[in-house]
Amino acid sequence: MQEEVENRTVNLAISTTKLTFRTIVNGYNAWKRHHQAKVAQKTAQLPVGKQSIRELIGQNQGVSSIPIEKTDLKGFEQVARKYGVDYAITKDQNVIPPKYTVFFKAKDADALTSAFEEFTNRKLKAKEKPSVLEQLNKLKELVTAILPDKVRHKSQERDL
Repeated sequence: MQEEVENRTVNLAISTTKLTFRTIVNGYNAWKRHHQAKVAQKTAQLPVGKQSIRELIGQNQGVSSIPIEKTDLKGFEQVARKYGVDYAITKDQNVIPPKYTVFFKAKDADALTSAFEEFTNRKLKAKEKPSVLEQLNKLKELVTAILPDKVRHKSQERDL
């Protein structure tokens, strides 16, 4: 009787171990399938906004380009993000100073024209605005002309 109870106990322990191992393997396989589906879904999504030229051309749509100055890059990026324009910026180092080229495309032609209209309007407004430094220099000259004794000069302070 004791031997029979021991055999049943051993069989129960072995079958429980097999069940646990199978459960772990099945759980791992389910996780792996879920993870692969998630990765496939991420790779299926097209990148948006700033990207490499390879990604931009790989979307199988027409790509346009314009040369741009380095000082205007941030302004262009803001407008492009606002209108959902995909773009890539390249730098040609063979020319001194380096020349930047922006490759871009949008799903809507209207979005693209709106983005460039706003970008050019911003550039024109920036040229029309007077420089803050120039205004400050004019005010400094005005104050020195009115109150010459009250203005301190660094060269005078160093000589002391």
